[in-house]
Amino acid sequence: MLRYLTAGESHGPALLAILEGMPSNVPVGATDINRDLARRMAGYGRGGRMKIEKDEVRILGGVRYGLSLGSPISLLVQNRDWENWKGAMASEMPEVGRDPERPAVTRPRPGHADLAGGLKYDHLDLRNVLERASARETATRVAVGAVCKCLLSQFGIRMLSHVVEIGGVRGDTAGLSEAEIVRQAEESPVRCADPLATKEIMSRVDEAQARGTSLGGVFEVQALDVPVGLGSHVHWDSRLDGRLAQALMSIQAVKGVEIGPAFEVARRFGSEVQDEIFYRSPGQGAADAQGFYRRSNFAGGLEGGITTGQPIVLRAAMKPISTQHRPLASVDIVTKEASRAGVERTDITAVPAAAVVGEAVVAFEIARALQEKCGGDSLAEMKRNYDAYLTYLRAR
Repeated sequence: MLRYLTAGESHGPALLAILEGMPSNVPVGATDINRDLARRMAGYGRGGRMKIEKDEVRILGGVRYGLSLGSPISLLVQNRDWENWKGAMASEMPEVGRDPERPAVTRPRPGHADLAGGLKYDHLDLRNVLERASARETATRVAVGAVCKCLLSQFGIRMLSHVVEIGGVRGDTAGLSEAEIVRQAEESPVRCADPLATKEIMSRVDEAQARGTSLGGVFEVQALDVPVGLGSHVHWDSRLDGRLAQALMSIQAVKGVEIGPAFEVARRFGSEVQDEIFYRSPGQGAADAQGFYRRSNFAGGLEGGITTGQPIVLRAAMKPISTQHRPLASVDIVTKEASRAGVERTDITAVPAAAVVGEAVVAFEIARALQEKCGGDSLAEMKRNYDAYLTYLRAR
């Protein structure tokens, strides 16, 4: 079974991920991973950190001559800013003592993990919390997702993501094909497929920056050409809709997830929002349109925790970033005196980056569900099982 762990702090030497369970002989290259790492770093409204870092992966194990070995894959992303933080983030106390230029963080930021984490783990220096809670950690998750996309591509499964809304400015993608959404989103500085909305969003980002505040928004992730039958209805933790929602909710600052147009569906009559089922016998239509099919996708590609064969459509709402350049009211955790929250280097908005992270975590869960369904220690074995399953489906 696929699983992964990440380690490392925002200003530590590096970030590390270990991905276990990848079958052997899957084509995996640093180029594929670095492409997604670069996509994560882009976006209008990103902070100064992105001017310092140039994320590139080092594959330390599990891949040889461009193919996975079946053993754990180890991925390292170095932090270039470590050079400026060696004293403050050293694993051992330097002989000269703490870095005087980076005093203990004692003024928690509202909305961040600072205070809750400091109380939970008994820290008086909240940097011990914020370094790991930082969204910098998502660089390793993007690397893991890129490897999983290498596996999914072998089965014709594709991923896309784009920004739906930032700061109350909503894009309109009605009438656009999947290819057009991908192209226009990748060309947009805010990864929005609507050029007019892109300009408005950029103006909102400029306004937020002038106010010393931040913006949130909504992004969408789609998984395309996923076969019917991934996931299960039989246990709560095997329902793929729940696993996908949890994966997206685990992204820093994400506060809400919907599958398909879930909140709109909740406002309508049931007769209006079920995906009616039809059947086309061989000879009645194109070869790729035989069998059971739907004319709508209100369910977002999942029914009962199981994929329906339609596009999986997920949306996630990201709150405005916690750090404010005009800081909010807080309390010093040592003196207990009223204060203003601390200020860390941050973005005005990170919704474009979060969309790329969302794509990665969804890719991992789809790959995990595919492997659970098809099994196999090697890519060839997994493909044999997959082809046999497709043959069965066509016979139904």
